[in-house]
Amino acid sequence: MFSFRGDAHRVYLKLQKAVYKKEAVLQMKELKEIEEIIRFYHSLESSALRLIFYRMVKEKNGSGFILIFVTSFPWLLLMFSKQITDILGSLLWVIFGLVYLLILTISVILHFSEKAWAAFHMEIIQDVLTERKNKESSIE
Repeated sequence: MFSFRGDAHRVYLKLQKAVYKKEAVLQMKELKEIEEIIRFYHSLESSALRLIFYRMVKEKNGSGFILIFVTSFPWLLLMFSKQITDILGSLLWVIFGLVYLLILTISVILHFSEKAWAAFHMEIIQDVLTERKNKESSIE
């Protein structure tokens, strides 16, 4: 079940398959994982959740090393390409370029994956805090 549409579509396809087979949807591994995360955040105090949320905001919004790596390093290589070619030779230059592109690709994928996980946890934390706030206001 390979798809280029991302995690959301893959989960949808698994859900569709489970419903078609009349299996329990809530027993899916992906949904159980989310329930475990929600239960964990419910076990923490609101003050700790707020601090965790702020840390997640930093994680989600941080551009970090990856974007600097993506934008500046190729220009640096371009500036010194003649000297590097003379030192390494053309074959080593090609190997170096391929290794750089591989590392760059993996880094960008990991970077955006981490941003997605941060957003996921932020939504859960916001829901838990909102639920607690609504519960407190209904008691008063």
